[in-house]
Amino acid sequence: MRRRSIAAGALALATTAKLGTLSAQAQARTEIQFWHGLTQPLGGLLEQLAADFSASQPRYTVNATFRGAYPETMVAAIAAFRAGTAPHIVQMFEVGTGTMIAAGRAIKPVHELATETGVDIGTNDYLAAIKGYYSLPDGRLMSLPFNSSTAISYWNKDAFRRAGLDPERFPATWPEVMEAGRKLKAAGIATPISTSWPTWVHVEQLSAMHNVPLATKSNGFEGTDAELRINNPLVVKHLGNLVQLQKDGIFRYAGRDSAGDGVFPSGEAAISFASSGTRARIVREAQFGWGSASLPYYPDVSGAPINSIIGGASLWVMQGGPNRQRSAEELKAVAEFFRYVSQRDIAAKWHQDTGYLPVSNGAYEATRAAGYYDRNPYADVAVKQMLLGGGNTTPNSKGIRLGGFAEIRNIMQEEIEKAFQGQQTAEQAMANSQTRGNVVLRNFERTNRAG
Repeated sequence: MRRRSIAAGALALATTAKLGTLSAQAQARTEIQFWHGLTQPLGGLLEQLAADFSASQPRYTVNATFRGAYPETMVAAIAAFRAGTAPHIVQMFEVGTGTMIAAGRAIKPVHELATETGVDIGTNDYLAAIKGYYSLPDGRLMSLPFNSSTAISYWNKDAFRRAGLDPERFPATWPEVMEAGRKLKAAGIATPISTSWPTWVHVEQLSAMHNVPLATKSNGFEGTDAELRINNPLVVKHLGNLVQLQKDGIFRYAGRDSAGDGVFPSGEAAISFASSGTRARIVREAQFGWGSASLPYYPDVSGAPINSIIGGASLWVMQGGPNRQRSAEELKAVAEFFRYVSQRDIAAKWHQDTGYLPVSNGAYEATRAAGYYDRNPYADVAVKQMLLGGGNTTPNSKGIRLGGFAEIRNIMQEEIEKAFQGQQTAEQAMANSQTRGNVVLRNFERTNRAG
């Protein structure tokens, strides 16, 4: 009897252990790694979005982690793929689109993800100007538009009052901005004008809004054999104006890429040009009255201004490595996360919390219907700027699809810095940028053909 009792107890324990294992397996979540390039507070908002998705259902967990600024995230993702440890999702800035499309087996295009998983991600409602940037010429979507932005103007109303300027009106043209800068300087403002993302604002956006080509082949959309056209009279004139303003103590170069993001919310600069996505930081940090407006334009350029181009980033699906394909469950998890962030109310909240553009018509209409733009007068500046010129993009204002463009940006910044340091003229800076940048394009073209 005693032996039978012991045997029965052992069987019960084994059965319980087996059931526990099966229960644990049933409850096991598929974990997805998501690398992003957003600093605070935007990074915190993104990580909370991932946490909200994970809490909304029992099957999937998305771990969103900061991996450095966009260029660093790109380098890290490529290295991780080669090592077989790539994240499932990587956030890549818009100028990396051409490079990512050419990455071939390293990525899983979003249109393939939707087809293979059967998940309706919800991109049919996305704004055409945003969706088109990340699509092939035939309309197939390669990555998921997410934190789309454009560059806009910000001004300090308190500083404007001090200088005798109208605090409720931002200068519409570049000549007016330069004149305002002189008055701000005369009023004792140490940094009248500064900028973030110098090449994005003062080369790329400048060219688009004045309908001037940045490169041939519709800025690269029509082929990898495109050539840069940045050494043109408009860009040279504008850079020359900035160089002179710096000599006069009116303009301050604050560094490459996003290094200048903090000069406006800290109160250092009275005028700054930065991403619409900077709005969240300004709301949180600025201790003064402020406003935002469309980027200025040169009134002597016929037809200007038209729409600016988008910036920000999209979400790319990555394979694990050269010999590591994603499982069906992993792909389903990614697709469900994409479906979640594309929902109208989720996308609307992301737009409202961050200042990034609403990526879909539904998100925009939901925000407008809720009275958000009435309560936040400058929150729709970026949307209105994207619709300048009737909202019809041209080959020069559709966007940029140049391979290796992140490297080309660095080249432009190097040459522009030499101009600010007095080592060369604005024309020499853009001529050198164009020559060196075209070498990058030809190298990319050869590599792409070989691959």
